Amino acid sequence: METKITIVVDNKSNDEMRGEWGLCILVQYAGKNILLDAGASDLFLENMEKLGIDVTDIDYAMLSHAHYDHANGLPAFLEKNDKAQLYVRETTAEDCYAKKFIFRKYIGIPHRMLTKYADRIEMVSGDYKIMDGVWLLPHKTKGLESIGKRELMYRKTPRKWIPDDFSHEQSLVIETDKGLVILNSCSHGGAGNIINEVKSTFPDKKVYGLIGGLHLYNKPESEIREVAENIRATGIEYVCTGHCTKDRAFGILKEELGDMVDQMKVGHQVVI
Repeated sequence: METKITIVVDNKSNDEMRGEWGLCILVQYAGKNILLDAGASDLFLENMEKLGIDVTDIDYAMLSHAHYDHANGLPAFLEKNDKAQLYVRETTAEDCYAKKFIFRKYIGIPHRMLTKYADRIEMVSGDYKIMDGVWLLPHKTKGLESIGKRELMYRKTPRKWIPDDFSHEQSLVIETDKGLVILNSCSHGGAGNIINEVKSTFPDKKVYGLIGGLHLYNKPESEIREVAENIRATGIEYVCTGHCTKDRAFGILKEELGDMVDQMKVGHQVVI
């Protein structure tokens, strides 16, 4: 059974379609159309039209994590498509901020989206099966708040600011003819951790690849090479990355991992 994955929005544009700082991915699987994220605006609608994709044909939608560059297009999606449920982690809320000096900037989902579209949104917990061969998985690695603290990403609670533990981040996992494919749009929890989370969840299945951003644009070269080594050690065979990886880190990953690494851009398709 063929699986086709299309990059609808990414930082890198092409001659026909514009890009933006955000990510939107369409997965065509077993006769169903699955949308992962909707970018930072309604640009995904323009690009879908150019790709010959009808937004009303989307059967399922998922939010990878509660940041604006993945969620801001979702209200437009929910207005244009009247049938698809939107699956988000149960911990998703309007509480994500980035810290700079003494200031904190809101980087979360559109305000009031969860209440305005409550009838279309399903808050999921644990390992959640969407359909045969398609799952949503939460993080299972402990101590991810240390990553939030290092990245200066915080969540606002009624009493205080806490480092983000990325409990609002989830992986879309698809069973293909080559093995499991993981889609995790920013991999805030760490690429190696995410792959190993999926391997431990499905110990009897092969994990073939990882598609998504790796949040390496702000990392030193030594750390990028360490991430590459962690990916290599998992035994997966394919990585397609872009968005928050950006060009410098992609070049270093390419040096380390060679032909197993593919670069995202708007309109890019992966057929498995």
